[in-house]
Amino acid sequence: MAGSDVRVLTVSDENASDDDRLVTAARPDTSATMANTTFAGGAARNVIVTTTGTGDNGKTCTITGTDVFGNAMTEVITSTSSAEAVAGSKLFLTVTAVECSAQYAANLKVGSGTSCAQAVGGGARVRLRGMSVVSGGTAGTVSFINGTPESGSSLFTARTIGTANDTVDRTIPAEGVVFADGMSVSYTLDHADMMTFFFS
Repeated sequence: MAGSDVRVLTVSDENASDDDRLVTAARPDTSATMANTTFAGGAARNVIVTTTGTGDNGKTCTITGTDVFGNAMTEVITSTSSAEAVAGSKLFLTVTAVECSAQYAANLKVGSGTSCAQAVGGGARVRLRGMSVVSGGTAGTVSFINGTPESGSSLFTARTIGTANDTVDRTIPAEGVVFADGMSVSYTLDHADMMTFFFS
């Protein structure tokens, strides 16, 4: 009897946002010293730049790293006022460098936000056949994306219940849903505590 070609992946990232995960309090005038280059939970995260001084309007931090599939990616995060936290929108799996356009008036920190993404199948073509989503304490959605969150398209979304540890299980009919450009899922921290995917 032929064996099944269905694979299983379980992902979980319940780590809170960490405002100095990447760069601790410092005043770099060019390249910042990296405290870490990955995020604690293993998921891709958006990046937050926190400033503490005044007069930093228009100064930028260029974030260099990789996307959820491991491809090179950059994002420029611009300060717009004094003593603020500015969140980027791209989801980085790794961050290898933070470059400042000019020295900031006081210390800045660079860390992780609450937007998350995970790759399913490592960027290869995937056929999703079923899933199990364990809710966090806040109702929200999980987006199932053909490609990366930055350049792909959402094929469908699943709603989480908002009651911690409640589970939604779904079997996808027929031959499943094809993610021709690779599959990723994006979600907000505490909307989903753990997800299991059945794919081939």
